[in-house]
Amino acid sequence: MKKLLLVFLSISLGFILSVQTVVDKPALSKEQKDKPKNVILLIGDGMGIGQMEIARLFEHGVKGKLFIETLPFTAIVHTSSSNNRVTDSAAGGTALAIGQKTNNGMIGITPNGKNQDSILDIFQKDGKRTAVITTNSVTDATPASFTASVNNRWADQEEIAKQQLSNKVDIIMGGGKKYFTRKDKRGVDLIDAFKNSGYSYISTVDQLEKTNSNKILGLFGDAHLNFQLDKNLLKTTEPTLQEMTKKALDILSKDEEGFFAMIEGGRIDHASHASDITGIWKETIAFDEVVKYCVEWANKRKDTLVVVAADHETMGVSATEAMDINALKNISASPHYMAQQLIKKKTSNSYTEKSIRKVFKDYAAIDLTKEELTKFQTNIMKKKGQIYQDQQVDWKIGNIIANHYYAGIVQPQIQQLSDTGGHTSNMIVVFADGIGAEEFHGVLDNIDIPQKIASIMGYTLAN
Repeated sequence: MKKLLLVFLSISLGFILSVQTVVDKPALSKEQKDKPKNVILLIGDGMGIGQMEIARLFEHGVKGKLFIETLPFTAIVHTSSSNNRVTDSAAGGTALAIGQKTNNGMIGITPNGKNQDSILDIFQKDGKRTAVITTNSVTDATPASFTASVNNRWADQEEIAKQQLSNKVDIIMGGGKKYFTRKDKRGVDLIDAFKNSGYSYISTVDQLEKTNSNKILGLFGDAHLNFQLDKNLLKTTEPTLQEMTKKALDILSKDEEGFFAMIEGGRIDHASHASDITGIWKETIAFDEVVKYCVEWANKRKDTLVVVAADHETMGVSATEAMDINALKNISASPHYMAQQLIKKKTSNSYTEKSIRKVFKDYAAIDLTKEELTKFQTNIMKKKGQIYQDQQVDWKIGNIIANHYYAGIVQPQIQQLSDTGGHTSNMIVVFADGIGAEEFHGVLDNIDIPQKIASIMGYTLAN
């Protein structure tokens, strides 16, 4: 009897242990479950709450929502730089890339000039593939912050391009071709150098659709890509941000090790600098559609963290009660395009009254008053030491339109006192979805964003 009981107990215990083994074997540790395979960081350059509200009202109405607003985890974020309570795009991008504050104008380095690995670099060192995609020049502040280290964002554009090659970023897409075409003593330019290093070089949307290369340099414009408002007028062959994103995700996801992708809606900032309310609407909606694509792509896979942020807010944009939404929705070109249609006087650098009146009438349905005309002609005169001189005409056109239709925007006399061309310290919002998204909540600082991404991945960023 005792022998039978021992046999029974032995069998029972063995069964329990075997079941326990079967149950335990596939179980993942908390660390494994919380670690995504891929991370997509989307950045709306200059996109504050005001820009999002303009886009929401114009596109969906007072009862509608942007897709970005449906993401389950959110936080509000301070954005100061190391040497200014208002960050520029270089320091703002660097904070999002390396998780440390730096001085305005600096890219990927600390205030004392020390190079630091970006979150992209850390992913790359872990064997993951990397990409930067933007509607700006690929050497502009935000993509540069993740892929290069220089003291001065304005003086070192070609150096940034060189570092993007030496740092072996797998996919680089946007504008900025002019920074890749200077030939060295051997007669080789940077585009050739990328080709010699195994990259496929593409420059049109058709080439983008056809390529299946694992390494891509896509330069679709000499400088920044065109504003959404102008694409039909210009009949451009450049791809949209969503087309670039789709191709990049298709290629990156073939690698079993995973990837990090930084995707920037860069021209939200430029529309904001120009007080271009209509452009803010169009650029923000285009960005929101890319966010939607990425989140839906990630949700099908269940192995990806998507984080959406901004580097700063630009021009204190607000949806005022008096704003004439219908009139602003009917504007048919960006201030930049309008400025190109003005005709200069033969005897000076100012513009003919006839061409000024025609541009405002044709594209913004405004019959300029004498006061508005005088204001425009006075404000476009370049002043010594004035920042962003090449954009001054664009900015004055946009400001007159914004004021004419009662939109909320920083005024020129205040903008001219700003070293950043009109950035503010207004807080921005970060949104997140996917594995680890719950870490993004409350009130954060911009440097917390890459630090949290690193922590979720089990990495360490220097601080």
